Amino acid sequence: MSGTAKNMISFKNLKLINPIIRAITEAGYSKPTEIQNFVIPTILEGKDLLASAPKGSGKKSAFTVPILQLLKRNPSEHTNIRVLVLASTDRSAIEIEEKINQSSKYLTLLHLRINDQESTESQLAAFRKRVDVLVATPERLLEIIHKRPINFSKLEILVLYDADKMLEKVLISRVKDVQKLIPKNIQTLVFCTEPSAYVRKYVSVFLRNPVEIAIHERSVEMDNISQCVYFVEKRDKSGLLIDLLKSNKMKCSMVFTHSKYIADELVQDLEKAGISKGSIHGNRTQTAKNGVLDDFRNGKIQILITTDIAAKGVDLDQLLHIVNYDLPDIPQTYVQRIERIRKFGNGGSLISFCTADEHIDLKNIQSLIGFTMPVGTI
Repeated sequence: MSGTAKNMISFKNLKLINPIIRAITEAGYSKPTEIQNFVIPTILEGKDLLASAPKGSGKKSAFTVPILQLLKRNPSEHTNIRVLVLASTDRSAIEIEEKINQSSKYLTLLHLRINDQESTESQLAAFRKRVDVLVATPERLLEIIHKRPINFSKLEILVLYDADKMLEKVLISRVKDVQKLIPKNIQTLVFCTEPSAYVRKYVSVFLRNPVEIAIHERSVEMDNISQCVYFVEKRDKSGLLIDLLKSNKMKCSMVFTHSKYIADELVQDLEKAGISKGSIHGNRTQTAKNGVLDDFRNGKIQILITTDIAAKGVDLDQLLHIVNYDLPDIPQTYVQRIERIRKFGNGGSLISFCTADEHIDLKNIQSLIGFTMPVGTI
């Protein structure tokens, strides 16, 4: 099965329960992505799944949301694990945990992530309590199991996330070791970026008559969007941004930084320069974030500073300009930012700053989009 985005529907149309809809709406998500449109109903029907979609397409929420609903629909008093999510890296496990936190805000379900940064001994106590969803990398899970056996007899769902990144021999071996410990004939959900023949062969032992869903990369029309790059020293970035904002009167601009710490420093610099701005990132409460977004939509502030994580799911139909204060290290992220401007039919511009240590990122982006950005001048 492959999808098209022509008939986007709402979360309510996907038959999600109100506590989940309320939580994801408050988190800033107004409608499901293409992969979520297809995946959520499939999971709710209890079917096995092999799904592939580009990075940034919404795969994590595509499985966390329906899994939480299934657990809520069939509550049980237990101390055993009901869902196991295996992630290829600790970073992915952290991001999955964030999605679970986000979507389960108004539910009583409990989850646990095995933390790669903590000792095995310090995490053993957590398994004495009830756990509905366990998130872990295969390596760390096996370390825990070696110290203290985990009862998977009541497991209902297994998720393999980033399966195409688990193809290294050592990692495959560890996933198979985990498989020996869990029941057969449970619902299994496999997610990857590229559905190669090798991935299919590798995951076939986990799946029973799976539904296959593939969301393909789509080219983005960029003709009506101005693009340019400024080569700049890291210490001069904020000064360059201030000059651009003042000289070009760039209203309705979104500025992307790598981290919340860079965002906070930039906010201070813009404030000193008298520029109307707001910021959203991980350290801000949802109430504060919603207030900033409302101010931006209403024109009370002209510049919105954000990180990719904070901006996920945020639709801004008046967005005219985007500034890559820090170049994304994943080329597809650049395309996704162009899409933010293009999908509302705006002209607009995308401006990138490039420091000496970001030249490889720039090269990769230009290779993806097939376009050499002109060098900007003030």
